[in-house]
Amino acid sequence: MRRIVLVATTLALGMSIAAAESPIAARQALMKKNGEAAKLGTQFMKGEAPFDLAKAKAIFATYANAASKMPALFPPDSKTGEKTEALPAIWDKMDDFKAKFVKFGADANDAGAKVTDEASFKAIFPAVQKNCGGCHKEYRVKKPG
Repeated sequence: MRRIVLVATTLALGMSIAAAESPIAARQALMKKNGEAAKLGTQFMKGEAPFDLAKAKAIFATYANAASKMPALFPPDSKTGEKTEALPAIWDKMDDFKAKFVKFGADANDAGAKVTDEASFKAIFPAVQKNCGGCHKEYRVKKPG
């Protein structure tokens, strides 16, 4: 009986450890959500999707959420693995990297508060998007193409 309990406990512990999301997987999931938000924002900008104020505000909330969580998802032991696109420059310039997320979060929160209609969204969205591009250029592996 004791052996069964020990085996069951060991299996349960192993499953919970395996179920815990790695920092790389967590940051990839947040970036995927950012990408989906950016796609919708771009569709609003181009008139490819009908503007929706609630969804527009949700874009900026998604960005702010990611910005608040991202800096903690780059511990030193997450430099490689799981098809990460993070460049070593992140760990070489961690203070700058974290500062970019602070700016991104502040800009996203500010944008979410200021957007009241389609015109204000179209005026604000591109500036917030520049945060993404600036960080990706310096800290992310360039995709072919």
